[in-house]
Amino acid sequence: MKKQASFKTVVYELKPGRLPTARQNREMQRLASLPDHKIDTSDIPELPPGAWKDAVRGRWYRPNKQAVSIRLDTDVLMWLKAKGRGYQTKVNRLLRERMLQELSK
Repeated sequence: MKKQASFKTVVYELKPGRLPTARQNREMQRLASLPDHKIDTSDIPELPPGAWKDAVRGRWYRPNKQAVSIRLDTDVLMWLKAKGRGYQTKVNRLLRERMLQELSK
């Protein structure tokens, strides 16, 4: 008969408005301080080299949107609309790229 491996899985659920206990904080700090080579990843198989070749960043990420009114120069708006539908999405993408550039400095 095959002997099944026993695993100790610890799951912490933080309910909204509730802080972790002192014991939970200690355990999370202990886990966070472990060096990568001491973390057992034997239950997570490595992915083959081509696993990420068709990956698309942000496909399922949908941030909250907020309606705003913005005044743009006419030529800028015409340039955005000339590229087809979705000019508001393009404005958001351009601003996000700029924001990320500035944040990474």
